[in-house]
Amino acid sequence: MRKCPITGKCPTVGRSYSNKTRATKFNPTTGVVRRPNLQTKKIFVEELDKKIKVKASTKAFREMKKNGVQKTLKTSGLIK
Repeated sequence: MRKCPITGKCPTVGRSYSNKTRATKFNPTTGVVRRPNLQTKKIFVEELDKKIKVKASTKAFREMKKNGVQKTLKTSGLIK
């Protein structure tokens, strides 16, 4: 499943309307799937002295940079 294990972001379904459609209040368009921006990276955890392969959203990588890699991965349950 395409879900970020750290932030919990998952695909959402939305609509896309043209301006003409909005003006007539008629909705013939179908749903659009908006997927999270997932990236796969190898991250070195100093405390464990090894590299871990993580597939997470870009927001999660910014969160790791801010709060620390080990703390973020531990709270999400990816490491013990």
